[in-house]
Amino acid sequence: MPESVFLLMDRAKSAARAAGVQVVDLSIGASDLPVPGELVAELQAAARDPATWGYCLKSCTMSFLEEAVRWYRERFGPELDPGSQALSLIGSQEGLAHLLMAVSDPGDAVLVPEVAYPSYWGAAALAGIEAVPLKLDGELLPVFEGLDPGALERARVLLLNYPNNPTAALADRSFWERALAFAAEHDLLLVHDNPYTDMVFEGEAESPLALAGALERTVELFSFSKSFHMGGFRLGFALGNSDAIAALEAAKAPVDFNQYLGIQRMGVAALRLPRKRVQQDVRVFRERRDALVAALEDAGVPVKRPRASMYLWLELPKGMDDVQFALRAVEHAGVALAPGRGFGPGGRGYVRFALVQPPEVLAEAGRRIAALLD
Repeated sequence: MPESVFLLMDRAKSAARAAGVQVVDLSIGASDLPVPGELVAELQAAARDPATWGYCLKSCTMSFLEEAVRWYRERFGPELDPGSQALSLIGSQEGLAHLLMAVSDPGDAVLVPEVAYPSYWGAAALAGIEAVPLKLDGELLPVFEGLDPGALERARVLLLNYPNNPTAALADRSFWERALAFAAEHDLLLVHDNPYTDMVFEGEAESPLALAGALERTVELFSFSKSFHMGGFRLGFALGNSDAIAALEAAKAPVDFNQYLGIQRMGVAALRLPRKRVQQDVRVFRERRDALVAALEDAGVPVKRPRASMYLWLELPKGMDDVQFALRAVEHAGVALAPGRGFGPGGRGYVRFALVQPPEVLAEAGRRIAALLD
């Protein structure tokens, strides 16, 4: 399994706090906004309902899956079958790990952007498959040309995530058309991890599953952790190719009995919320982004303004070690950041800010980091 720099950062934060430092923790991308009250009420009612207390088999998830495909149809267009093209997940991270096991064999490969969510590398290692990094272009989108022919021959999955964690990049429709064509040319399953589908400040998040022909080779994973601030409740769903969904269901069957029905009822209520409710929270993160960007730019730090997600991806001065800088930032500036190398080989020399504090706190953190860079 890949070594985790986040455990190193956790120890550094603990040491700084023990020394009396008030740490502003921007290293973890867990939403700090409250779960909508309607969803909490659903859970409270469910906890008193004996019908929710037992094991939850596939039939128990159908109301949730029917709501998921309804939400997807109204948002993106395609009509999906909740029985064969949808599956409940205990969070999209769990779903991805099991999906890689379900559709590949040890010795196969998965194509992953060279900067990616850390669990992708661990999930590939757990499945016994090689994670082959894809270079990024100037827009922080993967380049499909120039891959090693041997690695491409062994590849079974193309794994992508846009809006992106950690880079905050956003992919347009033309990119997804290229990605789908590349996957078809090399007989790959296109897996799109899409937890930030609502977290867009400028533009619109696309769903590759909505493209013509995508159902032949695409699975998309959705989460309630970001749009509805339900990270601790561990709920998500997978939509897409029926063969891949069946394989995922078979891989999960010996492991879990699905998420607690009360939490699924929270998910149903969340998907029924008016979209303007979610957009109100997106505006909160946009204001936070603007405050952090302004503080860094005012201090002379060049910044690529995030168009989406809840992160800012900052390139450090050439030659600066991202882990050592992040450790210094905790100790000397009282700001905890995520070192870039934790996100893959392309992350060296970068740090990630999570927008999980109010604007004034982020602005002060930006000024402290700028002073440390200076």
